[in-house]
Amino acid sequence: MIQNLGQTIRNLRKQKGISLQAFAEKIEVSPGYLSNLETQKTDTISLTLLAKLNEEFDLFPSLNHTNSPHHELHFRLDRMCELLKTLHDTNPELANYFISHIEQGLILFQKE
Repeated sequence: MIQNLGQTIRNLRKQKGISLQAFAEKIEVSPGYLSNLETQKTDTISLTLLAKLNEEFDLFPSLNHTNSPHHELHFRLDRMCELLKTLHDTNPELANYFISHIEQGLILFQKE
């Protein structure tokens, strides 16, 4: 995702039908900087700009839970899902083993 951030921004901007000039103005950067960001000709981006982009395009859904009392839970579940997907690509049997044990444990706990 981060490696393709510029392309992702460009695709989402175009899907919304927003010109480069108009979007640059909206997020308060120069059109040249936005163009460089979209074409990965710049390696720098401020946290303020990342926050604006996330607000506009929901690039980092896990960050949207930061005000939630379950923020850490959401973060850990998202991370676990990504790890299990990666494991499933290389070793589906082991991934299914972990998933089934988690499911069985939760079912047993709910019965108590």
